[in-house]
Amino acid sequence: MGAFLDKPKMEKHNAHGEGNGLRFGLSSMQGWRVEMEDAHTAVIGLPHGLERWSFFAVYDGHAGSQVARYCCEHLLEHITSNPDFGGGGGGGDGGTDEDPSVESVKSGIRTGFLQIDDHMRQISEKKHGGADRSGSTAVGVMISPRHVYFINCGDSRGLLSRGGAVHFFTQDHKPSNPLEKERIQNAGGSVMIQRVNGSLAVSRALGDFDYKCVHGKGPTEQLVSPEPEVYAIERSDTEDEFIVLACDGIWDVMANEELCDFVRSRLEVTDDLERVCNEIVDTCLYKGSRDNMSVVLVCFGGAPKVSPDAVKREAELDKYLESRVEEILKKHGEEGVPDLVHVMRMLASESIPNLPPGGELASKRSVIEAVYNKLNPYRSEDTDSASTDDMW
Repeated sequence: MGAFLDKPKMEKHNAHGEGNGLRFGLSSMQGWRVEMEDAHTAVIGLPHGLERWSFFAVYDGHAGSQVARYCCEHLLEHITSNPDFGGGGGGGDGGTDEDPSVESVKSGIRTGFLQIDDHMRQISEKKHGGADRSGSTAVGVMISPRHVYFINCGDSRGLLSRGGAVHFFTQDHKPSNPLEKERIQNAGGSVMIQRVNGSLAVSRALGDFDYKCVHGKGPTEQLVSPEPEVYAIERSDTEDEFIVLACDGIWDVMANEELCDFVRSRLEVTDDLERVCNEIVDTCLYKGSRDNMSVVLVCFGGAPKVSPDAVKREAELDKYLESRVEEILKKHGEEGVPDLVHVMRMLASESIPNLPPGGELASKRSVIEAVYNKLNPYRSEDTDSASTDDMW
């Protein structure tokens, strides 16, 4: 959905912070899309007396950014202020009598999603005389002292790395999933080319009110449902490493294990979480992602630490790539300087040791491009934004 630019917009929005025993970094980039429709939330210390709790989320908008922007500003309040969230207190999730129970949290999150969806519809109808056409997926985590609550509505995805491997990941809500397809058909719709009525690629989302107009059906029975799936996972202080939340612009080109391995390898060479997130979005761009890209990385105390050996290997790899680019340019000098795409293809055909797992050569394109530009100052500007489709 959406049109594309002639060259990607690679400027990034970054943020970072820490508290409650967590550190986080985030990065978002418009990429090839004509509009930036993603949004995000990062809050350490929640309202209503939940100072030891934290909340992070990524919203992937489509057909406009209005719903994604509204959710990033208001969803958390809709969740924590509704009676269901605080009901059944004394379950002791956070270790105090006032903290809500696990079931109350899950119920409150669900209620918060349904409330904000209904609220946005009412606002849109008052402002425009008809429902806004934009929509947004939402993936998030609410982290209490004892639990991690994964929240998912749509096809953005979150995962937890524990003990050196992917421990948990959310399930994408696609129209072709049997239960999703059944609901769509029961609401009088169809799934064609893996899309709701041949148009929308997600089966759950906030907004998208054109798909929520079936009379006699409740909000969770519509063609597109705003109901999130919520999973409560007990924390492990010794084994929990990090959480990644990202829109499908990331997951389209990196599998769960690939991204997990890539993040782990980056954490061994830097403790700058913004830098790690920037490397993720750049690598996904070079792997061929054409979408907006947003990623939030949340690290626990058990996250990988910077390793002198890993830092040394990284420096040696960068030096090796620089020398190879120089050799390739010199070798072809008599025939004319090859373009960057040709250089990348030559390197891709070689067996290069110690490339970052999951990212491989694409994660080193900025290093290769920097030395190429230094040695070839008369390059064509078109090579700077060469797409991965051309490159490999």
